[in-house]
Amino acid sequence: MKLSCLQENLARGLSIVGRAVSTRSTLPVLANVLLATDNGRLKLSATNLEIVITCWIGTKIEEEGAITIPARTFNDLVSTLPQDTVHLELNEQTQTLHVSCLRTEANIKGIDAQEFPLVPEPDNNHRIRMETAVLKQIINQVAFAAATDDTRPTLTGVSTRIEGGQLTMAATDGFRLSVRSAHIPGYVDDPISVIVPARALMEVARIASDDTEAVFISLPEGRNQIIFDMDNVVLVSQLIDGNFPDYTSIIPKSYRTRTVMNTAELRKACKTAEIFARESSHTARFNINPGDEITPGMATISATSAETGDNVAQVDAIVDGDPIEIAFNVKFMSDVLNVIETPQVALETNSSREPGVIRPVGDSDFIHIIMPMHFGT
Repeated sequence: MKLSCLQENLARGLSIVGRAVSTRSTLPVLANVLLATDNGRLKLSATNLEIVITCWIGTKIEEEGAITIPARTFNDLVSTLPQDTVHLELNEQTQTLHVSCLRTEANIKGIDAQEFPLVPEPDNNHRIRMETAVLKQIINQVAFAAATDDTRPTLTGVSTRIEGGQLTMAATDGFRLSVRSAHIPGYVDDPISVIVPARALMEVARIASDDTEAVFISLPEGRNQIIFDMDNVVLVSQLIDGNFPDYTSIIPKSYRTRTVMNTAELRKACKTAEIFARESSHTARFNINPGDEITPGMATISATSAETGDNVAQVDAIVDGDPIEIAFNVKFMSDVLNVIETPQVALETNSSREPGVIRPVGDSDFIHIIMPMHFGT
């Protein structure tokens, strides 16, 4: 293998695939990145056996070939090289890659490319097209609510259902639930229902460039995998086996109080409350008052810490229904407010012991549920 490419392209490619490099595997080759010539381009691949990320960059190829080299060493080296042409030449007998750029040279010992796991190919015949901006927004509004510990593996994933012309994603960690729907171009005859690891979806959102018009999703038959194809980048993820809990039953069908607030003001009030709520399991009280003919409606968010103090913040509100005092995990509240893009947000409640429903005002495709916290008198 003998080729040359621009340092900035190589560095960008390594940063894209680098997140899939395994850090804990007993297989040494999984700590490596695969470099292979492929139809006039350089292919970079990394995998931890759960996800595979592959990226192609423009390259001038003199000799074909492939090698795997330690990802961390190569990435650190490339990031220190000047922004110029990088020359890569493989000595096949010693499996050593010679790297040179202007006045810098290095040799990196690699492992034969044959030992690298097979990189799955996308299914170009049965794939679903999603606009990049829409898919990124759905992932950002849902994946954060998935569980991060592996005690219940299905909850570390995102329930993904494609039916007709609609995609619905849902995630829950048992304390909150995020559900987002979107229309997709085209039509799916047979409904698809899978659980995609939240970590994989977050990588898709990170990798998908705003310049990329569409992401193509495919689910090859019998492989228990989902493939996201984004121009010069492909991410393949294993699916999670199991049944996702039926979340529709916990979504309240009605409310006794609906409180509409300015999203930015509520976000700021929650962020302030979070400072004092850290020592008390992130608990903050939401005291909602409809007001009267003279006094406008108000939401008062307060948090108390025995160690550090307390705070109270008031947010103007349009309140429809009864006054209510309810406690929430204010970090969870901040998380959802960070992904709501509408100027106003609605909080729907029934009682201090029932879940609260957060909806962006004017956007019926997104709903978020937060379980209440218990607080003393």
